Amino acid sequence: QVQLVESGGGLVQAGGSLRVSCAASGRAFSSYAMGWFRQAPGKEREVVAAISRGGGYTYYSDAVKGRFTVSRDNAKNPVYLQMNNLKPEDTAVYYCAAASGSGYYIRPHEYDYWGQGTQVTVSS
Repeated sequence: QVQLVESGGGLVQAGGSLRVSCAASGRAFSSYAMGWFRQAPGKEREVVAAISRGGGYTYYSDAVKGRFTVSRDNAKNPVYLQMNNLKPEDTAVYYCAAASGSGYYIRPHEYDYWGQGTQVTVSS
């Protein structure tokens, strides 16, 4: 079992930055590939970024490429999502998720564990 807890969300003006974190407890954190997803009201959950368990492979959706950066430090545990140049359309609940496997994963059903989410609101 892995428990995931997100933190760092909040309200920011368009063009601003936020960093959200995901702390894991339970089984060895470094055994899991990690992903960040978001869900806006009335929309499906979508992948934002993903990172392999060793950190060597990353993925970004087209909507955030060049603005968001996913990183992990397996010695310190958290996975981070640095979000720059935020736009109102980035407003959503952001979730981190953990998947067993050696690659990175972009579909929700590929993930085994989910956090409760943290709200990110970008005002125009």
